[in-house]
Amino acid sequence: MARDDVLAPLVRLRADAVVVTTMGAVRPWGRISDHPLDFASADSAMGHAADFALGVALARPERQVLCLNGDGSMLMTLGTLVTIVDSGATNLVLFVLENATYEITGNQRVPGAGRADFSGLARAAGFPSAATFDEPTAYAAALPSLLRAPGPVCVTVKVEPGSEGPLGRGPSQAVPYLRPTLAESARLLRAALVGP
Repeated sequence: MARDDVLAPLVRLRADAVVVTTMGAVRPWGRISDHPLDFASADSAMGHAADFALGVALARPERQVLCLNGDGSMLMTLGTLVTIVDSGATNLVLFVLENATYEITGNQRVPGAGRADFSGLARAAGFPSAATFDEPTAYAAALPSLLRAPGPVCVTVKVEPGSEGPLGRGPSQAVPYLRPTLAESARLLRAALVGP
């Protein structure tokens, strides 16, 4: 599947969910969404977007939180799957975009590529719902019910490797949520969550 096959249906269905992105999903999501509840977890903490998303989900249990994680990032912190379940958070949907590479550092192969079953790992950790997709029609058809399912939910989507390069922040960045500093991004997200 192309990454757009994953993100386009999701942007239409996200409503007012918080969306936390990392690594190869940061720029593609930022090109199609400019929502105040989008957060780029792209600052030298590879593997911790799911942790951050869990923190938001626990702090705001009335709001759905979607995490667009990568397979390399998920592999670095597999224990997070158990922590998510143990936390009792039911408002978190964890997407694992499985492209078998560490895309933004040069497409190096992810260990276990093609063998690791992230949805299987999530089920073994206690996720009540977990599904894997490698075809866009089936994914798009299942997505609405997955987003309504009691969580936590894990959705693994097998995508083609991309060509997103290293990430940075600053005023010259093309996608708006990479223009502020990390601290400012966190402040903006907090303000959006608290409301006027």
